[in-house]
Amino acid sequence: MEKALAALNSAGLLDAGRIAVCPLPRLERAIKSSGYFRQKARRLKDFCRRARREHPEGFRRWFAAGGSASLRAELLSYKGVGPETADSMVLYAAGKASFVIDAYTRRLGERAGLARGLGYDGWKALFEGALTPDVKVYNEYHALLVKLGKDFCKKTKPLCGPCPLGKVCRKLV
Repeated sequence: MEKALAALNSAGLLDAGRIAVCPLPRLERAIKSSGYFRQKARRLKDFCRRARREHPEGFRRWFAAGGSASLRAELLSYKGVGPETADSMVLYAAGKASFVIDAYTRRLGERAGLARGLGYDGWKALFEGALTPDVKVYNEYHALLVKLGKDFCKKTKPLCGPCPLGKVCRKLV
């Protein structure tokens, strides 16, 4: 994703208006590194077109208005925006409390024995019920889970020995 964002930036496409009118092949080239780039390019372009039509006030004002639950619900109504993307936008772009559940969070949670077989909403409820609903707390907690997932609790060949959670993890690999 970082490569795609850098490519969008260097192509001058970090603006909803520019994305909305960008020729699809150019947008596809810019996000090619993200995987499923053709589908993502169409969805991104459609998202930007609809957002500009329905929210001419711009993202900053749109995201500032109302609460996190209503913003999340509206974002989920956009084709291609799933729960993880909506929560990421609410937390990181709007600066509102909405815990992001990703593959790292689920993997760590299952291996540590927090729960098994929960869907996205179940994991979200588990974390939001246990943590103070605060943007800084959610942001930091999510960042630490991603770091643990990348550095220790890898999908295959986890590094359980040096893992900071080694003493509490049930290692349900």
